[in-house]
Amino acid sequence: MKGIEFGSRTYIMGVLNVTPDSFSGDGIYQDVEKAVEIAERLVEDGADIIDIGGESTRPGAEPVTIEEEIKRTIPVIKKLSKRINIPISIDTSKPEVARFALESGASIINDITGLGADSKMIDVVRGFSVKVVVMHTKGTPQTMQNNPEYGNLILEIKDKLRDIIEKAVAGGIKKENIIIDPGIGFGKTLEHNLQILNRLFEFKELGSPILVGPSRKSFIGKLTGSEPDKRIFGTAASVAIAIKNGADIVRVHDVKEIRQAVVVSDAITRSGEK
Repeated sequence: MKGIEFGSRTYIMGVLNVTPDSFSGDGIYQDVEKAVEIAERLVEDGADIIDIGGESTRPGAEPVTIEEEIKRTIPVIKKLSKRINIPISIDTSKPEVARFALESGASIINDITGLGADSKMIDVVRGFSVKVVVMHTKGTPQTMQNNPEYGNLILEIKDKLRDIIEKAVAGGIKKENIIIDPGIGFGKTLEHNLQILNRLFEFKELGSPILVGPSRKSFIGKLTGSEPDKRIFGTAASVAIAIKNGADIVRVHDVKEIRQAVVVSDAITRSGEK
């Protein structure tokens, strides 16, 4: 993956939602040029990866068709891939969308279902030999926040991610192409999210780079009373803790502001390294 060397620093994945119903209020819909301009601005602000999603995964969100998701994302990826020189990620759980995206210039798949929505996604990842982010979630966007419960939160997430990795490798995906995401906000309560960030280092034993996505999430709103677009400082605090505890990629909306937190947190965390 061009320009990405895990272990050297923390990388920033900038979010570009080409949807009409993003939870964070940043969705762009049916305006390819505007989407590309915003993505270019994210790159200027310090993004190392652009993550493009055409289906909202906020709590309660309704699924969209394959055709609609392709219509929303592929024109943006085609145009953007010719104008930026950093990796583009497609945020999808549909193998058909992923295939179109990779053929159009994307080089990473970000699957919130951890390859669980459709077994053919494994074939796509293997066939294109690309990086894939596999996330832990409990339930679907329609049900995931309906009183999620765990016996042992970290152990259960870790076991599920280990199972996903093993299944992926058995399906022909290279272990080094797998990035794990514990899934903050996906089937997790406020306390669950806080535990994940506090104990993120425990996921290191799975041997894969760790992506964390706390940006503008509702747990920050519950703690601060702020609306999604006013959660920059809460996001920055979450990112700083995540980096201290081993995050390799942070997925954020406010790239320019959060980049400061990333740079400073990285410098502090790695100051004792030889």
